[in-house]
Amino acid sequence: MLRYLPLTDKDRGAMLDKIGAASLDDFYKGLPVTAAFDLPLHASEMEVERHMEAYAARNTAASSGPFFLGAGVYRHHIPASVDYIIQRSEFLTSYTPYQPEIAQGTLQVIFEFQSIIAALTGQEIANASMYDGATSCAEAALMAMRVTGRGKVVVGNDLHPHYREVLKTYVGDAIADELSEEAACLIVQSPDFFGTPHAYEGYRAACDAVGAQLVVVVNEIVSLGLLPAPSLADIVCGEAQSIGIPMSFGGPHLGFFACRKEYLRQMPGRLCGETRDADGRRSFVLTLSTREQHIRREKATSNICTNQGLCALAFTVHAALLGEEGLKTLARLNHEKACALADALTQIAGVSLENGDFFNEFVVTLPRAAGDVAAALEERGIIAGLPLEGNRLLVTATEMTRDEDIHAFVRALGEIL
Repeated sequence: MLRYLPLTDKDRGAMLDKIGAASLDDFYKGLPVTAAFDLPLHASEMEVERHMEAYAARNTAASSGPFFLGAGVYRHHIPASVDYIIQRSEFLTSYTPYQPEIAQGTLQVIFEFQSIIAALTGQEIANASMYDGATSCAEAALMAMRVTGRGKVVVGNDLHPHYREVLKTYVGDAIADELSEEAACLIVQSPDFFGTPHAYEGYRAACDAVGAQLVVVVNEIVSLGLLPAPSLADIVCGEAQSIGIPMSFGGPHLGFFACRKEYLRQMPGRLCGETRDADGRRSFVLTLSTREQHIRREKATSNICTNQGLCALAFTVHAALLGEEGLKTLARLNHEKACALADALTQIAGVSLENGDFFNEFVVTLPRAAGDVAAALEERGIIAGLPLEGNRLLVTATEMTRDEDIHAFVRALGEIL
């Protein structure tokens, strides 16, 4: 792709000199090699396709057997009507809806997405989506730093480790251990990475005592159908993949971002607003854009260049099909399945439940190393969950978890242990 960039060899050389790299290969050598494809040389297109298909066949699909892996990406049912509706011509409008007269379908969906997110999170406003939950969390920290004029952020509980890594990439050494008057915000995830829901009153009081903002991260948005909305927060952000969007082996997914109305002009990304056209008809437009493409770079709140439009559309369609009662029912089903799974697993000798409370995800302690147990279960066609350090295993159940899946998991685990 480098040959398509409007840079000369002299330009590239100057940039490499600036960062201290001798060449492009030298620049990239620090990246970890996560996949190596041994492609055949001088092969036909058909032969290369067969080679890549063989690689793809090594993946294990969630639908291939009992599946209990969550840890930030969740397997939920997506009605066939979602895929049908998102392909309708009303939504096949411009990539970025700068011209509202030809993009009302897209703009209306964005407005409805914002409305649903604001209602679920108990906040006054929401933007038109973010890249994913991790970058949404990092943007929340940056916004809190802008609003308060402070240079530190504090993580208050068990934040998803990937979110923490992205947060560190954005703010560097600004992550502090203790909440103080230097802190711009306290970041709390609920349910946390290990599945435990949290009340917000104590965190709210702690933030008020030092003048910091409370940022709540929600990684499993279905939980908001059962748990109280985090209305005490200043900013609520997270991942909305669970509604309308498949796991897709890791993406693309859908970040969301909501906050109090007073922070409207500090919010990253784009916002869609409701107005009236020249004939007095209800219509929608992009409004209050603070992207760096629209205003002076130093005045921009973020360099986020687009929203996850298609993913936001799928979420909105699925959420609308569910409705309020449907979402509550879905959340209850998730919790009931998780309770059934926890009850069954803890009947096995040596297996104990770590969580006091949980939504659809929890940690069990095993009598053996969790990694070894998970590998043994995988050989039997069971994806048991995420092995944590030592003997701890993070497992998840959703409405997709069948009773026979639980029975197969328990039977196999009992035999292995």
